[in-house]
Amino acid sequence: MDATVQASATAHAKSSTWVLVFIFCFLGLLIDGADLMLLSYSLNSLKAEFGLTNVEAGSLGSFTLAGMAIGGIYGGWACDRFGRVKTVVWSILLFSIGTAALGLTHSYWQFATVRFLASLGIGALYVACNTLMSEYVPTRYRTTVLGTLQAGWSVGYIVATLLAGWILPIHGWRWLFYIAIIPVILALVMQRFVPEPQAWINAQAERAKEKLAGIRHGAVVKRESMYKQIFSDPQASRMFLCWALTAGFLQFGYYGVNNWMPTYLESELGMNLKSMTGYMVGTYTAMILGKILAGMAADRIGRRSVFAFGALGTAVFLPVIVLFQSQENILWMLVVFGFLYGIPYGVNATYMTESFEAKLRGSAVGGAYNIGRVGAAIAPAAIGFLASHGSIGVGFLVMGAAYFICGVIPALFIRDKQFDPQKQ
Repeated sequence: MDATVQASATAHAKSSTWVLVFIFCFLGLLIDGADLMLLSYSLNSLKAEFGLTNVEAGSLGSFTLAGMAIGGIYGGWACDRFGRVKTVVWSILLFSIGTAALGLTHSYWQFATVRFLASLGIGALYVACNTLMSEYVPTRYRTTVLGTLQAGWSVGYIVATLLAGWILPIHGWRWLFYIAIIPVILALVMQRFVPEPQAWINAQAERAKEKLAGIRHGAVVKRESMYKQIFSDPQASRMFLCWALTAGFLQFGYYGVNNWMPTYLESELGMNLKSMTGYMVGTYTAMILGKILAGMAADRIGRRSVFAFGALGTAVFLPVIVLFQSQENILWMLVVFGFLYGIPYGVNATYMTESFEAKLRGSAVGGAYNIGRVGAAIAPAAIGFLASHGSIGVGFLVMGAAYFICGVIPALFIRDKQFDPQKQ
């Protein structure tokens, strides 16, 4: 079986298939990132139209992240059960149609409900794209490619920033969401041209053989729960717990800052919409560079050290921004912050997928990462609460502490390259 898998992996590496997969996954994450940021840029408009408090506005981000958490857990299971490509396609269809429908809502609860449903697709897509890509890319430059893939989210942030600056002042927030229907085209094309990875095909064949062997021996064959398999394996269960904690603190910091940074620049630093969007483009451009260079560095010096450097660097720099920012230095501070902020996500996908074997990978990565979204779901509302009783800057200091913890856990407990996604 190992020889078969290795031969198939080599064939994939030599072919151009993984390049095609990369293009589709990059576009998928670009759309995913843009979709997520549309809410951040429309928050002030939504507050005005629906009469929302800071806590209610922040809770829209929490509804989004709760939906992403549930969608990611289901998406990981669907990857193992139905296939990586099918999960990507259905995820795009769900969040594209759901996000476009936000333009038809007329109250806080209508918006929150539709946003939650659309976010199921956003969460599932992230897990499915990274699992799919990890099983196509050769080990020697896997983190470089996956780090570049994560830059798709940051490019999506820039696209959303430019669209917000163009559409919001003239057409309003509803049209910002209507355009989200366009990615349906990508889903239909991907379904036609991208095959399932060989590692998943082999894992399915192995399960079929085990089932057939059981039938031949007269045994009653039941499909064992993926999560039961994970927690019956000491190594897999330990990695699952470590990654769930790491992901929780990472996303508490990441999404808290991401959701409120545009509002922070507008309300506490007094920037107008045009200036704010320009500064955010600079931040996200630096984030792209951080993700790509993090991937390259991780292939040379290791996933663990690069991840820890990025998380701890972000933890240190958030207080620097809050305590020492001024009109003269905020631009370069945001650029440095964006670079550091992008590093953990440039390494995260490879680091996680190499912690679990193929038959459990989708469920384990999807489950651990999306249990961690509990932290992400709490963060926007938590900053909203702190903003109502002090300032958004105080909330950012709390986010810095979360980044510190998420850097320490993998540095101490999660080693590099436990499994090769092309072979195991």
